[in-house]
Amino acid sequence: MKPSRRNIRKLGRSKPSREPRQRFILFCEGKNTEVEYFNAIDRACTSASISVEPRGGEGVPYTIAEKAVEYAKALRWGQRNSYEERDQVWAVFDRDDHPHFNEAVAYCESNKVGVGRSNPCIELWLILHERDFDRYEDRHDMQKKLAELRPEYDPDRAKTPDCDDLVKRVDAAERRSKTQLWRRAEEDNPHGNPSTTVGQLTREIREANARAARPDNPR
Repeated sequence: MKPSRRNIRKLGRSKPSREPRQRFILFCEGKNTEVEYFNAIDRACTSASISVEPRGGEGVPYTIAEKAVEYAKALRWGQRNSYEERDQVWAVFDRDDHPHFNEAVAYCESNKVGVGRSNPCIELWLILHERDFDRYEDRHDMQKKLAELRPEYDPDRAKTPDCDDLVKRVDAAERRSKTQLWRRAEEDNPHGNPSTTVGQLTREIREANARAARPDNPR
């Protein structure tokens, strides 16, 4: 018995599908500002999944790098499906006055772990949401500058800026940080002050969110 024309049309049509939510596992040096910021990104990017592992108090960037690489290796060994294969592990840490900063970056990169590093500190990345900034400053001066732009921010009292408001301008921060990185590269000082690669991480998250939220074309 031949299938009816109606059934042929039905069989030839497939429903649009969506990509599974891509996971981003972040190992962060800080336990306040970084956590609040990436939780705000998670709320804004509902089709991507962000897990923040705060490691505040555990010390230097190299410690964060080791934790992230250890987790990434365990994740790869335990892969069972394409969803896990698309997971990304990132280490997020500051230059500040920490030792072995360059070694931490290199260790992550050699083990295919993303690096969201800031020189001198994460506050630089937050400032770039509000304005361009390309002047050498230490961590304390950078925090003062952020407090001028965001009066609710007070690092001495562990008060974070309104990150839900900041992430509304994350695309501008990404553009500014990219320009900043070009300038440091031209100076042959890619890790120099000021510079941050956190924008590369937020761009990855936002692109993954857009892919998962958009139905694929029907086959």
